[in-house]
Amino acid sequence: MDDNGLHYVQYHSSKESTYLAAIRQLISNDLSEPYSIYVYRYFLYQWGDLCFLALDEEENMLGVIISKLEPHRGGPLRGYIAMLAVKKQHRGKGIATKLVRMALDIMIERDAEEIALETEVTNTAAMKLYERLGFLRSKRLHRYYLNGNSAYRFVLFVKESAFTSRLGYEDDEEEADPSQPEPPPSA
Repeated sequence: MDDNGLHYVQYHSSKESTYLAAIRQLISNDLSEPYSIYVYRYFLYQWGDLCFLALDEEENMLGVIISKLEPHRGGPLRGYIAMLAVKKQHRGKGIATKLVRMALDIMIERDAEEIALETEVTNTAAMKLYERLGFLRSKRLHRYYLNGNSAYRFVLFVKESAFTSRLGYEDDEEEADPSQPEPPPSA
């Protein structure tokens, strides 16, 4: 238990009957996207160990984060925060920060090179949270959500190789020394 009487647990499929309805209710109240049961199961069945819950002393769910980790388009191992929600009356108590840090820690421990997410351009509290944790805005996605709102994609570059590969640099190339003559072309 923390100072607020909360405890944080990692999701486990054995608790689906206990937690899934509460997860769906919390997310549907807070996020603009209407997710079907299949979306939740997609994440929870494959990456349940990357999902965390904030519970009060009576086991009521106050917050949830749902994440995944997989290679991105044949490139870097990318963590992804799909959903984060905290009950309105419990915001501002550090619950979202704790949930995000728990997800980040396990993804980094499993060698994520970068971690990405999207959030609505109107969600200033979420944007401030992610920027405080080191995420960078990488792109604006016009009319990304079904409600017509745009989003920002945020990326946290965990390893330098993920960042430099995005810029077109190769890890094994050395910078040329301008004081040295150019080597002759190879045949």
